[in-house]
Amino acid sequence: MKRLSYNVLKEQSYDGYLLEKAPVKVLQFGEGNFLRAFVDYFIDNLNEKADFNGKITVLQPLPENSFTSVPRFLNEQEGLYTLYLRGFENGRKVNAKRIISCIDRCINAYSDYEEMMKCADNPDLRYITSNTTEAGIVYDPACRFSDAPASSYPGKLTQLLYRRFQKFGDEKGKGFVILACELIDDNGKVLKECVEKYAKQWNLGEDFIHWIEAENLFCSTLVDRIVTGYPGNEANALNKENGYEDKVLNTGEVFGFWVIEGPEWLKEELPFEKAGLPVIITDNHKPYKQRKVRILNGAHTSMVLGAYLAGWDIVRDCMADDVIRGFMNKAIYDEIIPTLTLPKDELESFAFSVTERFKNPFIDHSLLSISLNSTSKWKARVMPTLKHYLKNTGSLPVCLTTSFALYIAFYRGKELTETGLTASRPNGDTYTISDDKAVLEFYLSHKDDSPRSLAYAVCKNADFWGEDLSALPGFADTVADTLEKIEANGTYEVMKACL
Repeated sequence: MKRLSYNVLKEQSYDGYLLEKAPVKVLQFGEGNFLRAFVDYFIDNLNEKADFNGKITVLQPLPENSFTSVPRFLNEQEGLYTLYLRGFENGRKVNAKRIISCIDRCINAYSDYEEMMKCADNPDLRYITSNTTEAGIVYDPACRFSDAPASSYPGKLTQLLYRRFQKFGDEKGKGFVILACELIDDNGKVLKECVEKYAKQWNLGEDFIHWIEAENLFCSTLVDRIVTGYPGNEANALNKENGYEDKVLNTGEVFGFWVIEGPEWLKEELPFEKAGLPVIITDNHKPYKQRKVRILNGAHTSMVLGAYLAGWDIVRDCMADDVIRGFMNKAIYDEIIPTLTLPKDELESFAFSVTERFKNPFIDHSLLSISLNSTSKWKARVMPTLKHYLKNTGSLPVCLTTSFALYIAFYRGKELTETGLTASRPNGDTYTISDDKAVLEFYLSHKDDSPRSLAYAVCKNADFWGEDLSALPGFADTVADTLEKIEANGTYEVMKACL
């Protein structure tokens, strides 16, 4: 079977959209599945639907031996790959296939260092995107300007910016629009701060620092799409169906949403709205981030631990149960949405999409995988909503308060091993609780507590929550009562009682 290429598609009389030749307008730090199913998908659609007419050079930011062979395969396939977006949309099952043709080539920051630097000399280059993981945007003072390249992502970016400054420093409009997609708060702002630190540490001059500020735009963004990556079990069948071999097949959910914090003029440069794409350019991305964290992530954290103890294993299966789904929806619509600032219809539309995403028949999303580090997750995703609701109404939100008791019940382990704290659910299955060592040791030390004693000990642990939650009126008593009911009747009956 022939490898995917433009010639193979021509031989097949492929009639889908392709862009074989165009100027390179985007430099992308990262070749992973997420960027290829998200940013590259949006750019490809921008080319088709809004005449963006731009290609992407993909930069592998780590040494070749520490990463995958995706860049080599992409180059062998002339930048082409097949993307499947699958799930539920507006109540119907979707399995959409698209050949992505916006990638020009892939290079490696280490073995192709000079090629990387030459990218800054390209007058058409305007945008830089990145997803270097949560640990990628970090300032490492050990990086030197003479390194080829600097080891940190912000260090590499500073080297590129300085090359750009040397080439076009006197020319207006030749700076970059930088779109950070890492999953940290204020990702664009933090990235800019790191770059400015390097500019000062490396003594690159006040003119360069001024140029960074005046000619470059660092955008904080919010990204939202589950990407499931290379479909190993299906690859042979899909290749046979397509009539070509694709070494970098990619899959993700059909839902996708990108919020870019930037000025009004950026809407003209990046006409996502014109292309009908789910991308918002706004002067404040934080309400959208709050919506995602509190509704999507908050729903996960509130529901999955109790559902697992009730005998469920996969998110999709939970959505088929009236009690589990009802508990989640009551938490979202009655307790979470009233605390958010975006228009109610936007919030409810997003909430509806969350339920559809959780039903996705193509993704087996394990409850146990979601349970990892649930202590910090409950603090970040649920606690702010609970406190906001209590402040606004003077009463505790029933489902969110219950979710705290469900969390404690899930963490009632008996033995600490190298992999985590071992516990059992009522059907006899054993499972492993994964969290920080201090959290696991705390629960182990309280393994013989009564439900009421344990509830109070957890509520009072300010190291977990940043405050003593027993100070919230009625919270500790309610949690203790609920935990007793869980131990007597099980999580399913307790969740059912909330309805």
